Amino acid sequence: MRDFIKEIPKNLFAGFVVSLVALPLGLGLAIASEAPPISGVIASIVGGTVVAIMGGSQLTITGPGNGLVIVLLYAITSLGGGDLYQGYLYTLAAIIVSGILMFLFGVFRLGALSEFFPSSALQGMLAAIGVGILSKQVHVMIGITSVSGKPLEVLSKIPESLNILFSSSSMEIILPALLGILSLLILIFYSKLRNPIFKLIPAPMWVVFLAIGLNYYYDLVSSREYPIGSNLLISLPDNIWSDLPTPDFGIALTLPFLSTVFSITLISSIESLLSIKAVDKLDPQKRRSNVNKDLRALGVATALSGMVGGLNVVTVIARSSVNVNNGGTNRFANMSHSLMLLCFILLFQEQIQRIALPALAAILVYTGYKLAAPSNFLRILNIGKEQAAIFIVTLIITLTNDLITGIFLGIATTFLIHVVLNKNLFLFTRNLFKPNVLMYLEEETGNYYVSVKNFCSFLNFFRLKSKLDEIPENEHAVLDFSLCSFVDHTVMEGLNEYRRGFTRKGGAFEIIGLDAHTADTQHPFAIRKSLPTNDFFRINNNLTKRQLSLQKLSKILGWGYRPEASSDTKELERFDFFKAKIINYQFNELVNESGDFHLFDLSYSEGAFISKDDIVSSFLLINLKFDIPVFILDRENLLGGINENTIYKDLDFPKHPDFSKRFFLGGKKASEIRSLFDSKLIFFFESHAYFRVESIGKSLLIKGKSRLSSIQEIKQLLAFSTELMSIINNKYLDK
Repeated sequence: MRDFIKEIPKNLFAGFVVSLVALPLGLGLAIASEAPPISGVIASIVGGTVVAIMGGSQLTITGPGNGLVIVLLYAITSLGGGDLYQGYLYTLAAIIVSGILMFLFGVFRLGALSEFFPSSALQGMLAAIGVGILSKQVHVMIGITSVSGKPLEVLSKIPESLNILFSSSSMEIILPALLGILSLLILIFYSKLRNPIFKLIPAPMWVVFLAIGLNYYYDLVSSREYPIGSNLLISLPDNIWSDLPTPDFGIALTLPFLSTVFSITLISSIESLLSIKAVDKLDPQKRRSNVNKDLRALGVATALSGMVGGLNVVTVIARSSVNVNNGGTNRFANMSHSLMLLCFILLFQEQIQRIALPALAAILVYTGYKLAAPSNFLRILNIGKEQAAIFIVTLIITLTNDLITGIFLGIATTFLIHVVLNKNLFLFTRNLFKPNVLMYLEEETGNYYVSVKNFCSFLNFFRLKSKLDEIPENEHAVLDFSLCSFVDHTVMEGLNEYRRGFTRKGGAFEIIGLDAHTADTQHPFAIRKSLPTNDFFRINNNLTKRQLSLQKLSKILGWGYRPEASSDTKELERFDFFKAKIINYQFNELVNESGDFHLFDLSYSEGAFISKDDIVSSFLLINLKFDIPVFILDRENLLGGINENTIYKDLDFPKHPDFSKRFFLGGKKASEIRSLFDSKLIFFFESHAYFRVESIGKSLLIKGKSRLSSIQEIKQLLAFSTELMSIINNKYLDK
């Protein structure tokens, strides 16, 4: 309780920043679903309050989700037979029933349901949702609201809408389009900004400020009438509390209603469970959420939201990532974000109604693009061509039919591809219901040994997970696949999360028995299947031009070189730099003969889900023979800190004002750090190119730019590090 009270200011601030994102998104998602704008904000207010009290996770933010826009849009437009308001009342009833089902899912501990969905099929479904959102909102973004139909049909009508725009000279058509396009440009280039003052306000709120400011300009400054008509402005009820709608259960026993309930429940559960797991990866304290408790809380929140006219409540990754990045530490951040939204609605109702729909549509277009970005497909393709096929099938079926058909045909496609790859239908059908996981504690070593037989895929991964969940994460687990003929992508990706979890808690997670298995790509998450005997010694060596240059450099230096990807990054996770980041894998490793210098490329991620940003950078890890102070040396930003969370305070050196102004230097023991950073070392950093340097005692991690280094830059990094170690070695050897 003392810690909770102490962290209230921090969580109030995080909740405030999240509310700045949640307000435009809540309004926009409701409008995209053809629901009243206020319904999206109600979902955030109810969800944030209920889940903060009843939930089982600390850092998640709840509210309306992207994944259900297509489902809700179809329900509202179809259930009412063309009457949108009546369709909305029927949909509210479906939301209430869906909330009850989600609560029962949590009661009966069905949180593991998400494990039965192949990863690539889920990604295809999310991409289809993104296309669905984008296709409709592109038209609204340029001021045209009359377009309707299925996603691909609506997408095909974009040239018609553009023709209307370019052939018109009326400001009533041009100004909304300019507002929408400028809003989209703000969202696109916001991430390129490095000014921390601008970064204090999230990009969606800058879009809102632009829309409101433009309205006030015409109202207070310009002599002309505001060209954007009321049909393109947000409308809120005069009295929110007295005008609450009453859900209509009149068609509760019909097939369309039950299908809507099933779709809402399935997509809500999947989106929430995926988001909860993603946010757990970002938690600096490495806490694990109780997903079944969260499902119960989300169910109660969804039912209550539907009763008062709100949309369904899910865990949302984008807003949760904002919470983590702004210092949120517990559930009070979720509560405070809902209270802030309530204040906005009560105090700024007039200003909210000045927001033009093209600005909100731009936010949704950007969100839809992030879900359906070509880079997502390329990432899947890098894992394997079969994963790309699953992705495309799920995407196309979802767009041409519906979400439920798409995800189930994606599952069927995954199963068929697994059968074709193994040329063995009976491997799966004969062994599907057989126990295939054995676990016991080895008395002589104290290790937990887990053996997997036959096959391990999305169909039976839950069995392996149930055993692995029994092992304390501070122990040593050995997972043996030598008796397993096939391991799919979903399992390989899931096992990487277990490895990370064990590493965080000081344990070890070791995978053996895959020596006789092959993969079509070098990606750590690629499918593994047993090699025929005659292929066991097959060698695949197809290095890129850069890898060939690295191989040549290693020979010049007399170092060892290994291009293959490796997920053994346990040593790196001790560094503060990776506290709230996800390490994917390292590759292109160069190691000197003594093992002191370890140069490598590293793939890691910031954020998660649709707000996930994948980064590949080059690092140098130096192992020392003596202890030095724990410190972080990084470039200082305008606010006097660094662009990541740290508990350390900046140390200033009055005799070296230029160094103190340019660099952030902080660590555990200030006196020891000041002793290390004498005039000679400070002059070294002042006179060399910038590198981020972090010490954890007997190891130094040095990083340059947030991208892969060229061969020339790698040589500069090695020269920098060699001279740095010469100064440090001389200082400590003299002692």
